[in-house]
Amino acid sequence: MTNSYDIIIIGSGPGGYIAAIRASQRGLKTAIIEREHMGGICLNWGCIPTKALLRSAEVYDHMVHAKDYGLKADKFSADIDAVVKRSRGVTAQMAAGIGFLMKKNKVDVIWGEATISARGEVTVTKTKKAIVEPQNPVPKGILPIGKYKAKNIIIATGARPRVLPGIEPDNDKIWTYFDAMKPKTMPKSIVVMGSGAIGIEFASFYRSMGVEVTVVELLSNVMPVEDEEISKLAKKRFEKRGMRILTDTKVIKIEKTKNGIVAHVELLNGKIEKIAAEKLISAVGVQCNTENLGLEKVGVKIERGAIKIDGYGRTNIAGIFAIGDVAGPPMLAHKAEHEAVICVETIAGQKTHPLDRDKIPGCTYCDPQVASVGMTEKAAKEQGRKVKVGRFPFIGNGKAVALGEPDGLVKTIFDDKTGELLGAHMIGTEVTELIAGFVIAMNLETTEEELMHTIFPHPTLSETMKESVLDAYGKALNM
Repeated sequence: MTNSYDIIIIGSGPGGYIAAIRASQRGLKTAIIEREHMGGICLNWGCIPTKALLRSAEVYDHMVHAKDYGLKADKFSADIDAVVKRSRGVTAQMAAGIGFLMKKNKVDVIWGEATISARGEVTVTKTKKAIVEPQNPVPKGILPIGKYKAKNIIIATGARPRVLPGIEPDNDKIWTYFDAMKPKTMPKSIVVMGSGAIGIEFASFYRSMGVEVTVVELLSNVMPVEDEEISKLAKKRFEKRGMRILTDTKVIKIEKTKNGIVAHVELLNGKIEKIAAEKLISAVGVQCNTENLGLEKVGVKIERGAIKIDGYGRTNIAGIFAIGDVAGPPMLAHKAEHEAVICVETIAGQKTHPLDRDKIPGCTYCDPQVASVGMTEKAAKEQGRKVKVGRFPFIGNGKAVALGEPDGLVKTIFDDKTGELLGAHMIGTEVTELIAGFVIAMNLETTEEELMHTIFPHPTLSETMKESVLDAYGKALNM
């Protein structure tokens, strides 16, 4: 039957489109269903456009500090319309690339709202979502709405911003990251509620563009999933850049005013402070898109708001799988992509390994960047492990000093008995690129001795990685 497939994938984000490509590579007849934009949130409203914005902010920040590099840049300004236009242009280019990949790999694309109407059956109806740029109108060559059969269904519907009662976004004074990504004018002041990756990246962008930024975090540390030592260093750097960081602080009320908002926050000592700003960015996490998929009808189990899966993407119902954000944290594009490959390989009958969540790196593209993989020092000690901890500051690295980026730290954690690398935590310029080295080392079960015997090129930032390993064993050479 022309409407019958080996695999139907619901959602075309990083997990969905990668699953489609791998399925096609395995010779499986594949279709992907999308209701709004190819590439999902990551490509259209998350990972990619935010990095474009942050790059503009980085260049602008360098211009502000041109004299530190022996240069003169007396007359310059930021054109926010052009900054946003560039960001959306990058997204449009990448979205077109996803469409090309679908065509290249002979993946059928169906545009609409998907519901699992029965086991092995997906009903597609006209989308209720407005097709937004950069894919307006709907691309050509799309299959019609209707009923489709599938031996296997992969749910990859992602997540959306979490909304707190009383702090609902209004596209005007209270923003989600969708609004923060396309400001019509640059506000003079912003309150960012939440200091996870999304909140801190936007706080960093707006601060670089000259906005007065206050970050409010409910927990004790900024970027609370990171190693505590790295979090404290990050807080100092953010404050040095002119941000106000409030931890152990709860937003209890948002009052809208003529010129913006007033955030009523409760401090650790119980006192209430009122913070006035033009805008508020709500960055308090996301929630999974599990609604209206027919999951209850077919009996798919949901736990803590996410579809419950095993390490291979299998749900409790045979033939139905889930990957990416909709399957729970960590909600990262690269985790979704890896899950996609494991899931499809499992369906294809290949030998696979379950997802190892201990080896998923995390990256935050703020200024300074933060990246990590594996256990924090605290987590390792709580497991009863005796550890060796190495540290190396960027100030001891010639490349970092030459770049004018001497503020940074690489921290490594080893098992004292076996030499196993348990975790690596980094803050500083380009650490989001460096972290992959430690991820590879952990994946290959590399010991401290093998890392010490590895020759790192000079002069590079990567030398800080080896020095941190050396320091864990009292052998650092440049400190």
